[in-house]
Order: sequence, then structure tokens, then C-alpha cells
Amino acid sequence: MKLYRLSFLFLLLLTAQPSAIPAQNVAAASKSAPDPDATLRYIHASWDTLTRSMLDCHSLADIKITENPVLYLPAEIPASPAVTALEQKCHVKVMSLPRRIEKLGDVRPEELATPGLLYLPNPYVVPGGRFNEMYGWDSYFILLGLEADHHEALGKGIVDNFLFEVEHYGSVLNANRTYYLTRSQPPFLTSMIRAVYEDPASFPATAAGRNEARLWLEHAYTVAEKDYSTWTRPDHLAGSTGLARYFDFGVGPVPEMADASSYYPDIIRWLVAHPQAANGEGFLVKGSEHPEAAEAERLKQSSCDVQASVVCSRAWFGGYRLSRGFYLGDRAMRESGFDTTSRFEAFSGATHHYAPVCLNSLLYRYERDLSHLAHVLGKPDDALRWDRRAKAREAAIQHYLWRPAEGVFADYDFVRGRPSSYAYLTSLYPLWAGVASREQARQMVAKLSIFERAGGLSMSNTMSGLQWDEPFGWAPANWLAVDGLEATGFHADAVRIAQHFDATVDAGFAADTTIREKYNVVSGNADVEVSAGYKVNVIGFGWTNAVYLKMKEVLQRPVAAAAE
Repeated sequence: MKLYRLSFLFLLLLTAQPSAIPAQNVAAASKSAPDPDATLRYIHASWDTLTRSMLDCHSLADIKITENPVLYLPAEIPASPAVTALEQKCHVKVMSLPRRIEKLGDVRPEELATPGLLYLPNPYVVPGGRFNEMYGWDSYFILLGLEADHHEALGKGIVDNFLFEVEHYGSVLNANRTYYLTRSQPPFLTSMIRAVYEDPASFPATAAGRNEARLWLEHAYTVAEKDYSTWTRPDHLAGSTGLARYFDFGVGPVPEMADASSYYPDIIRWLVAHPQAANGEGFLVKGSEHPEAAEAERLKQSSCDVQASVVCSRAWFGGYRLSRGFYLGDRAMRESGFDTTSRFEAFSGATHHYAPVCLNSLLYRYERDLSHLAHVLGKPDDALRWDRRAKAREAAIQHYLWRPAEGVFADYDFVRGRPSSYAYLTSLYPLWAGVASREQARQMVAKLSIFERAGGLSMSNTMSGLQWDEPFGWAPANWLAVDGLEATGFHADAVRIAQHFDATVDAGFAADTTIREKYNVVSGNADVEVSAGYKVNVIGFGWTNAVYLKMKEVLQRPVAAAAE
């Protein structure tokens, strides 16, 4: 595929976003020396600040949607007295979902008159800022941080919440809001289950505690099997490749973008100015700003429902609207967790056309985990079944995603039958998942310079102006790369990257005493300017706190023999 790099004209066409850190704080950074001990003190204290509970009024607020808060219960679960009391205590309306949910999409967000929070039984940790709910893949990294900081009970409660989601909302959700009922996020559930079960502090060190752990694992294993089935539904299959793709079971623009109403019009503006950027995907359709009834009916099929969705009605510029296919890709991109990047064509509007390295590496790990758990539970037939699935996926990954001439794993466009040439940090996921051979790992490590910068690993080498691209580095992707390097014996590389990433977090903290969602790994600080999408560099921040702690563990490990 010919790589189309978004031009810097993007920065001129879209409204400029000022740095998330005020100029005076950036200046102060030169006066305040980074102090890792100060960063650690902040992290140790942050878990309480970021913890939410259904019985806490603050937890029910959603700054992305401004209506009065609503708390939804599963249809099959009656409200407890404590939940009912929230109506008086927190001025929240408590409602039940219209019917039992077995799988994603069984209840559509548009069926509910008011968006709201989905009930969870245990306290959980949120990322921070506008993200005031429990997120699917954020929580894996948060869990690692909680265990590293000896908050095992809180970590186990988070995993129990995910088991509750699968049982009552159909799958691990993007997050526990009603507008996420149609999509999941990168699948880390079995990794979370293993993290809890294998931590001796999760259960009492008694005979009763061991029995409790065994019963818990049996339940978790059964629920994880159900969650896995989400990814084998026909809509999640990447054609006939034997691989999976990201897919959201909703249609049209996502409702949570109501608080970023310029996002979709900005995309249309850019695409109009760059007609070849979509690589022939057909991301634009003709449409009026205020269509009459007949046109509005046609747009339901070609674009979105302007009458039912405020976000859709606003998504217009210069006589154009975004196509129905673009919205499918946009939604799939959000399930990937990488929103927003131009990894899958412009603004990732073709995400649903690709078998991604990240998702299939995670599913391979998921299958291997289920095989391991089946062995632990004395289920040899189950273990054999999961082994076979893992081997089949491994063969498909090697066939479609490994590029021997380049020595890298690459996403595969199964619609056009060709690999992507967009260099992306997720190409290192096979190291963490265990699907890369030693020789493949060696070739990949030789190309770390594609992503490695002074402050850590950049998501890509493409300056798109979007937050999941160059020059931005994110804690989860940096951690999976470092942990993968450790697992394959490249300790020196892991240590170097861990040092650089934690130093970047320290520099950002020295500047304004906050920890952020993302960092500029070229400049090695939190001075971030994003052109479209989520422009704010959110303060918190759950997964950055956690990864900082995990990087410290890598730095404290004894040096192992270098990989040959």
C-alpha cells in the first residue's frame, strides 16, 4: 500500500490547540529538577483520588453528556436499598435496562431516552479527567499498578466488575456507559484474571482462602469463555483470514463526541481539501446542512440519521457529510483504543477493513491464557481445544501479518488483500503475546529506531497531528513493548526505554505537578498539541501512574544475559 502521510496543512485547516501545559509552567520546568520521589508520592496518593463507587455521587457524573445523571441496572437485577437511596442522595434517576443483554448490541443506546452510567457492584479506578468511568483496556494497566502498589483488593474488585459486565452487559465494554453498549475494547480479561489469581495477596493464605481462589477462578474461566465469543462473532472476523478485526455493532457517529462537536466537521473539511487522502475509500457523500425529509431519509442509508442524532446533524461542511462506511471505521477505531490516528487510512476511517497486529496478538495471548487456566482447573479437553485455537491463530498471524522482507509484523487490509505500510508501535505486540519467534524478535528489535525517541517510544513515525501518532508516546504501548522485550531476553533495550519513559513522566511532573494521559516523547515532556479529536492532555492518569511503577520494577531487576 502506498503510504499517504497527512500533511502539516492539517494544522492550518483545523483550529490550533494550545499546549495542555500553560507557558509559565513550561518555563518553570527548567527551574524544577525532575524528582522521581515526588512523582512516586503523587502516584501513591492518586489511587484514592481516582477511585469511584456507585454509592458516591461524584462517580455518577458524565462531563461528556450534560443531561441529569441516570444510573441503569441490568433488567434482571432489582435495585438494592442503597442504590434506590441514590435518587435522594445524588439526585440521580435509577432505571432498569429494557431487557436482558446476552451480547453486544442487544440493547442499542438510541433505544434509551437518556444516556447514563451502567451499574457495577464494586469500586473501580478511572483514568481521570473526562474519563469518569471504568474503561476496558485502561483497567488492565491500572490493575498492574494497583498490585505493584499493594491495593490488591481494589484490583480484584475491578476484575469482578468486568466479570459482571460480561454476564449482564454481554462483554467487557469500552466503558460502563450506555453509549458503549455496542463495542468492547482490546481484550485483556484473561490477563487480568491471571494477574489476580497468581498474586498471593489476592486471597487469604489459608485453606479457606485457597478454596475461595479456586471457586473464583472456575467462575472467571467460564465468564472469560463468554467474553472470548464476542471476538468470534461473524462481524468481528477479518474475512476468510482466520483473524479478527475491530467492529462496533452501532451505526453513525458516536454519541460521546457531543462534547467535541467540531471533530466530525473538521474531518470533512480536511478530506475536502485532500480528496486523495482516503485511498479511494469513499469517506464523503454529498449532503445538505439542513436536509429536508426526503434527503434525511436517504442520508440514513448513505451517512447517518440527522433527525435522531445531534452529533450526526452537526457533522457537515461545504456540502458534504461523512459516509456510513466512514462511521463504521470510526467506531471500530474506538474499539481498538487508538482514537484517533490515521493508521487505517485518513482518521482510521477504514479500521474495519483490517486484521490488526494488536488485536490478533491479544487474542492469541487470550487463547494461551485460557489453555493455561484449563490446565490449572483440571480440564485437559478444554486445554487442548484452546491450544488448537491458538495454533490456528498463530499460523494465520505468521501468514498474513509477518513481513519477512521487512522483518516486521504489519496490519493486513483483508478487503484489498495487502499489508499496510504504516509503521505502528503495535507491531511489537507479538513480543508480549509470545507469538513472535526468537529470530523475529531479533529482527524487530533491530528496527526499534523507527519508534524510539529521546523520551520513550512514539506510536508511529507519521506526523498526522492526531494523538495516537508521532510524536506522542502512551504508557500502555510503551509498557507492552518493554514487557515484551523483557520476555524475549532483550533486557538492555527494555531498561533503556523504561528509563527514558519514566524520565519523561518525571519531567512533566516537575513542570506542573501532574501526570498526564500522553506525552511528547520527542521533546521528553508533557508539552502536547493535538489538532483534532481529544485535544486535551488529560490529568490523572490511571494507566500512566501504573506503567511508571511497572517501569521502575524493570529498572530494579538484575541484568540478565543478553539475547543472542
